[in-house]
Amino acid sequence: MQTQVLLLLVVLGLYFLSGAAIRIFMRRVVDTKEAPNKRKALIKKVLGIVHLMVFIFAALMVLGIDYSNLVVFLSSTFAILGVALVAQWSILSNVTSGILIFFNFPYRVGDRIRVANKDFEMVGVIEEISTFHVMIRKDEGELITYPNSLILQTPVIKLPMTQKRVQKPEQPESD
Repeated sequence: MQTQVLLLLVVLGLYFLSGAAIRIFMRRVVDTKEAPNKRKALIKKVLGIVHLMVFIFAALMVLGIDYSNLVVFLSSTFAILGVALVAQWSILSNVTSGILIFFNFPYRVGDRIRVANKDFEMVGVIEEISTFHVMIRKDEGELITYPNSLILQTPVIKLPMTQKRVQKPEQPESD
């Protein structure tokens, strides 16, 4: 019993230490990204929830919850969630891709890119990178919403800014 309490205190201490390390990491990485504050808050929340779940699992293991019973419970829960969310799979895929894009996407808002899709090649400027999609303003002025999961699967080429089309402000019509 004393060993379990001691191990639980160690797990709790590791939780707080790793939480502090994650907060420092998040401050360094997230604050350097040019992303809306709403998106930064979402990334922080998702990482916080994952961190908490890992340590809840560790605490349950220390308390002596049978590993096989816990795995059966978790796999059953994930199976039910998987069946319930199968219609929303693309949304989950886009959210996950949005998190990956936040940390690893080599392009930023304002960059001129070409999405080299064999069916639909698109050239434009990135206007916004959100949780679900990337907004790209085409040279013709059209605003395209491109899903995050597709932009990770499609070759994206960064074009020099010298090729950027300068849009002239619209002139009011005179009678």
